[in-house]
Amino acid sequence: MQPIDAIKTCFSKYVNFNGRARRSEFWWWYLFLVVVQIVTQLIDRLLGFGSTDVSTGTGSISVASSGGPISAIAMLALLLPTIAVAVRRLHDTNKSGWFVLLYLIPCVGLILMIVFSVKDSDPDNQYGPNPKNPGMGGAPGGYGQPGQQYPGGPTYQ
Repeated sequence: MQPIDAIKTCFSKYVNFNGRARRSEFWWWYLFLVVVQIVTQLIDRLLGFGSTDVSTGTGSISVASSGGPISAIAMLALLLPTIAVAVRRLHDTNKSGWFVLLYLIPCVGLILMIVFSVKDSDPDNQYGPNPKNPGMGGAPGGYGQPGQQYPGGPTYQ
């Protein structure tokens, strides 16, 4: 899946927690999220929201904060599709969407979610057909086997 297609898919499934998401969709979305965060924080800084002046006894210093209202609004707007794509990615690895709550456990939860997110797609499961090869059960690694023809797809040499 190409980056633009992944972002379009995530926006079109804004609050769709059903189905499955390929690794590429998940990781392109997170890259998009990081880029949006960086850009909105730069805009906040340019508008003067990113720093605070603190007076000390001898003068004042500028202390950077984590963001401003523009980055906060952007992250709130992207929160639901981010949770939705994470749930769909968990479904793709045959895990319940409730595993997304692991993000709430400091350090360990993040590591577990990364491990689950890098795992390859499982064959067709209770959450739907394999998004790599719908209806075909998927091949190991999501790629066709030599000499195998998928309906509507290429022949793998």
